[in-house]
Amino acid sequence: MKSVMLPSAYVHQTQRCLYNSALLGRSSLPQSVLQTCRQQNTARISERTFSSTPTLFNWLAPKRGHSEKNRKGRPRVRTGGSTKGTTVVWGDYGLRMRDHDRRLPAKQLQIAVDAIKMRLRGQRYRLYTRVCANIGVYTSGNEVRMGKGKGSFDYWAARVAVSRIVFELKGDLHEQIVRDAFRIAGNKLPGLYEFVRKGDPPVMGITKVEAGTTLEDMRRPRIKLPMDVTAGRIPATTPP
Repeated sequence: MKSVMLPSAYVHQTQRCLYNSALLGRSSLPQSVLQTCRQQNTARISERTFSSTPTLFNWLAPKRGHSEKNRKGRPRVRTGGSTKGTTVVWGDYGLRMRDHDRRLPAKQLQIAVDAIKMRLRGQRYRLYTRVCANIGVYTSGNEVRMGKGKGSFDYWAARVAVSRIVFELKGDLHEQIVRDAFRIAGNKLPGLYEFVRKGDPPVMGITKVEAGTTLEDMRRPRIKLPMDVTAGRIPATTPP
């Protein structure tokens, strides 16, 4: 039997009634039309029902939820001489914390992202986030006595160490426009921030590894000076 090619709109319209009438033998459609509909329906079922596009990652809340209460903790400070997370990796410009480590709430991070998007509205760019709000903050109500547990869940926050890159941006934009966008975002967040470019030297603690300062020199243990040298640095009221 020769199959008949039908328009897609007509096929989609008749596929709904196939399971109700055609499969039960109560349809008045020709056999060629029914066979074509069955073939196209089978081909649609055999297609992949999933997408290879990755789902959007929610960086303002962990996927696991708050199953157990997190401790307050402190931002991780790498004492072994690591400069991880202090340079721009994916974008061309970045926003880096420069004063002190702290805990950034997810709401303030979202406000900073919205401020950047509002300033760069209509531009072609891509924004990267280098932090993740995966620490739960638990609080008690006002005028509550001490004890009686840790408290109930309040919000998600991110522990950001000093000299850590928070946002990165890449696109065909002028540097002054990106500076202004990051300035607005830094004003929305607690702390002090600085504007960095791709290729800027990394930071170990609060010391920038620039020309004349290498990682090997900073990892080298301190030289113990003689007693007479260290004692000579102590101020005295009378001459020796």
